[in-house]
Amino acid sequence: MNEETAVCALAALAHAQRLRVFRALVVAGPAGLTPSTLADQLDVARNALSFHLKELAHAGLVTIEQQGRNLIYRADYARMNALLAYLTEHCCQGSTCETTAVSSICQTC
Repeated sequence: MNEETAVCALAALAHAQRLRVFRALVVAGPAGLTPSTLADQLDVARNALSFHLKELAHAGLVTIEQQGRNLIYRADYARMNALLAYLTEHCCQGSTCETTAVSSICQTC
């Protein structure tokens, strides 16, 4: 993963509703979810959900498969893991991040 791809993925996740959508897809696993199921689970308007799913797909964080009349959205675990690896590599110089350092950073957010 390069810097541009990482920034695109992080920008997509930097919205509360998109983060909730992505988390729901991660929890759903390989089976994925339809937009109507996601809308019901997250209590979000379908037109807003469509916009958020488009942003996540553009960032490569979700995949879309058509099954009959339905679209199935799934989290792209490979891309998610690549983003986490990129952050670890470039933020910790390839070393294991110290828990105490991460905890103190997170407490300031």
